[in-house]
Amino acid sequence: MEVLFRYFSAIIASLCSLLCPIAPLISVATFFIVVDFITGVLASRAVAVREGREWWFESRKAWRTILKAGFVAIAIVMMWIVDHHVLEFMQLNMAKLFTGFVCGVELWSFLENASAISRSPLFEWMGRWVKRRIGEEVGDE
Repeated sequence: MEVLFRYFSAIIASLCSLLCPIAPLISVATFFIVVDFITGVLASRAVAVREGREWWFESRKAWRTILKAGFVAIAIVMMWIVDHHVLEFMQLNMAKLFTGFVCGVELWSFLENASAISRSPLFEWMGRWVKRRIGEEVGDE
């Protein structure tokens, strides 16, 4: 049993050392997802109170967020592996690009949630501005 434990520990340690360079990317993406989730819950409650309806926390939304965070982390790992072990000669930085995309989407969602919570014209304007800038950069017509 002790030998099995040593092999298992060696496998886990080697995987951790392989993925150590992308820990900041996974941490940043997870932070953005968590902030979006918390503000989404607060926005849902604020809208329900404003409309005079009953509000309750839905665990399926929490599980969906956990799944999303897991899939984002897996996608970052997979892109980093492709970047550094398959297409290393191309210097694509796909993991960083994907992390930036995820953070941009979560930031946009955060602005929508902040607008719903505070009803502030500043957040409403920022949400429209971010949407317009993303459309300009992507070339959306």
